[in-house]
Amino acid sequence: MGFLNKKKELKDENIKMSSHVSGAVRQFAMSFARGDLVKDIDYTGDVLKEESSFAEQAFAIFMNNLEMDGTGNILNYKYCENRAAQYIRGYFDREYTIEPPFESWEVELYPVSEEYYNK
Repeated sequence: MGFLNKKKELKDENIKMSSHVSGAVRQFAMSFARGDLVKDIDYTGDVLKEESSFAEQAFAIFMNNLEMDGTGNILNYKYCENRAAQYIRGYFDREYTIEPPFESWEVELYPVSEEYYNK
């Protein structure tokens, strides 16, 4: 079955994220909040309040890169964490070169669906 057919088939079902996805997001959030992603840049505290858009983008990069297998196991946690860390370093250090450069899908900020936002 092709991806589009499977996507259409899944459209009518409610799908929960696996415990591994939940764990990956929790672990990333904890590492982010503690300032562990980029050791020599203080991106927490007041700077996070004043320039919170970098946090939004870092989380989007992490999630947009996250891959899992058919049973919900995470396949590339460290890669996702490293890509987000590259973004944070590049945001605060304009001389840092992100390699490879981000592709447009990596930095896409997807909305919450309007239909389910308040549920």
